[in-house]
Amino acid sequence: MLRPLALALALIARPAMGCEVALVLAMDVSGSIDAGEYRLQVEGLTAALADGAVRDVMLRGQVALTVVQWSGLGQQQQSIPWRRMLSEAGIDRFRHEVSIMPRAWLRGETGVGEAIAFAAALFPEVADCERKVIDLSGDGAENVGFGTPRARREAIAAGIEINALAIERIGVAITNFYRGWVISPGGFVVTASGHLDYARAIRIKILRELSAPVG
Repeated sequence: MLRPLALALALIARPAMGCEVALVLAMDVSGSIDAGEYRLQVEGLTAALADGAVRDVMLRGQVALTVVQWSGLGQQQQSIPWRRMLSEAGIDRFRHEVSIMPRAWLRGETGVGEAIAFAAALFPEVADCERKVIDLSGDGAENVGFGTPRARREAIAAGIEINALAIERIGVAITNFYRGWVISPGGFVVTASGHLDYARAIRIKILRELSAPVG
């Protein structure tokens, strides 16, 4: 058995666990999202942040989170700055910030490439995190700017992973768009069957992103 002084020295000698994942939660607030659907997205994310499994994996990895709202050209906003998930209280504070977050825009087109480029530019603030991930959710294909191929290439070149949550109304058109044009190699798409299914889908998506093997 180690004596108290030896134990203390051993603990000090251990390398501190750092941030495993920096995750941008990029939320679609374009004109196709009505007020009720916006609330369903907010409530779905707050529910995911209250989930025990999600909280456990965030704390274990000292995850960094930020929320971006996006729509058309020039309509991207970092609505909640980077926060480190270091304690239960810290997660609760972030969850509260999400719950009271005002909507950034009421009308706008769908500039997916603009959203990716904006999100990618936020990662220098969390350069110590081992993985950089953009979690992009939306209910429409790109209809303005058409910059997705370039933004995607530049993000991948910078070592950023891109995953997507497709909110479908009919069929799988958005899922196929995200799968073919948005996600990075090795990335994935989770499909929600309408906005009422968003809470289930975002929980699964966050758990999958944060539980990926590291190192």
